[in-house]
Amino acid sequence: MMAVVPPTAALAGVPAGVQANGLWLGRRQLFVRFAAEAETATMYTPDALSNELEKLIGRSTYHSISVSGRDPMANAAFLQTAFGSRAPRLPVMVDSDGQRPEAVPALARFLALYQVTLDGKPVESAVERAIASLTAAAAANKPHALVLAPDDRTTDGQILRVLSQAHVASPQVAVVVHPPLEGTGENRRWLTFMEQASTLHGDIRLLPRLPRPTGMR
Repeated sequence: MMAVVPPTAALAGVPAGVQANGLWLGRRQLFVRFAAEAETATMYTPDALSNELEKLIGRSTYHSISVSGRDPMANAAFLQTAFGSRAPRLPVMVDSDGQRPEAVPALARFLALYQVTLDGKPVESAVERAIASLTAAAAANKPHALVLAPDDRTTDGQILRVLSQAHVASPQVAVVVHPPLEGTGENRRWLTFMEQASTLHGDIRLLPRLPRPTGMR
């Protein structure tokens, strides 16, 4: 009988940092970052990740663990094995683009927060899958958040349409809107936006995104 080989994952380390994005913005976290193609990566087994987290948690104080980087939900099986063998002593959040709704149910039991971040101008197909991911998190009875980070091409109408869809999918979703850094001084625009948005959904926060690499997202 062949032994079962545990999954492995390419991680860009497990750095400490301050969350720059979303619902837990400003929190000091440990970042489990799945490596992008251009990043230097280290191959981790689930046990190696569990041991690394345990060691780092013992050395300092953190609010939580942030799982992010390149397509973290593509590594759901790896995360299930890592967190299932030894539950982390800190709350765990996943911050993804929401494009793998099918992976949410199995991983949800390990999470304190499932967060979907949509950057730039909304693309209909991407929004559809992101909403499906939020629906899956709501069905699993897990706290969930939608983060919208528009750019200069994004209109208020486009943001409001996504917000409306998110509310229909889950009235409990927490929504964070990060205006473009160069647009944060446009007080009248964002005051008007918040007035309109508040008629669609009750839990909305307008927050400036922290500059990277503060959050090492």
